[in-house]
Amino acid sequence: MTHPFLDLAPLDAAHFAAIEDRVARLLSTEQDVVIMQGEALLPLEGAIRGTAGPGTTALNVITGPYGQTFGDWLRDCGATVIDLAVPFHTAVTAAQVREAFSGHPSIDFVSLVHAEAATGNTNPVAEIGEVVREHGALFYVDAVASIGAEPVLPDAWGVDLCVIGAQKAMGGPAGVSAVSVSERAWARMAANPRAPRRSYLSLLDWKERWIDGGRKALLHAPAQLEMLALDACVERIEGEGLDVVMARHAAAAAATRAGTLALGGGLEPYVHEAADAAPVATTLRTPPGLDASALVARALAADPALPLAAGGGALAKEMIRVNHYGADASERVVRSCLTALGAALAEQGVPVDTEGARRAVTEAWR
Repeated sequence: MTHPFLDLAPLDAAHFAAIEDRVARLLSTEQDVVIMQGEALLPLEGAIRGTAGPGTTALNVITGPYGQTFGDWLRDCGATVIDLAVPFHTAVTAAQVREAFSGHPSIDFVSLVHAEAATGNTNPVAEIGEVVREHGALFYVDAVASIGAEPVLPDAWGVDLCVIGAQKAMGGPAGVSAVSVSERAWARMAANPRAPRRSYLSLLDWKERWIDGGRKALLHAPAQLEMLALDACVERIEGEGLDVVMARHAAAAAATRAGTLALGGGLEPYVHEAADAAPVATTLRTPPGLDASALVARALAADPALPLAAGGGALAKEMIRVNHYGADASERVVRSCLTALGAALAEQGVPVDTEGARRAVTEAWR
């Protein structure tokens, strides 16, 4: 018996290349786009290990947990790392990046997360890119959460390594990812004796054996199920319209923020300024005396399918995350999440205005 998920014809090089071209159009980039056969951590790590080494001085911006991970990788590569950490309730500014260059003129690499789904903030990549270009540094950006939710424009912003994944705002598969690579980044890798070669982490392998060969022969058998899902995912975005998809995510963020403020009960947006808040997820701070993990557990007991989670690590007691990305960037999902949180608060004896929250969600969405 045939099965649509199992009896798949091999994915040939031409189809693989066509999917890369489709992703490049999504990014409005003329750079090389390499689709990696794994979750986004694969190109995120591969890009750092390919371009950083003992001679690198890296400015690593930390606005959430992934920035911390990038710093660890950079140090493991032998780079000198200057961490620029800002509180998770805000975003980094171009002025702060400029000040870091003033204090450390040897910086030649900048790593930054665009939208931090884990902490609910988003960073002004376009403005920061101007500063990075002024100083000639290589610019590495994690746009895994932001792609599909807000503009991601590596060419216009001067991003040399832009990593995306399909599993968040794009509403696609988690097992495949992509990175756009500038000519400057390729040159940095080629000159780096420590860049991975003949390795699953190697971007250079894709450059030398795939791109330079005219994209005629694949390095290895691709994960065709994930590749077909990625193709369908981008096709769906094209059909709906990227601007429409981004508008849905912006509406979901605005509605969650407005609904939270109307709900009351001591919940408040974790990210102070709406302009700093990511469109993929809204983080909320619980009032003193209420454990975020316990509150989320109560809310999920009524509906386990809701995209609610407590913060990670030390934030588990004080942060709630409403994940409104992909198919969950909808008025219904936002309203359901706040209704469930309101009911959980009410069970604790906390007064809330659930009906007011519903009205605020509807008004903000419109």
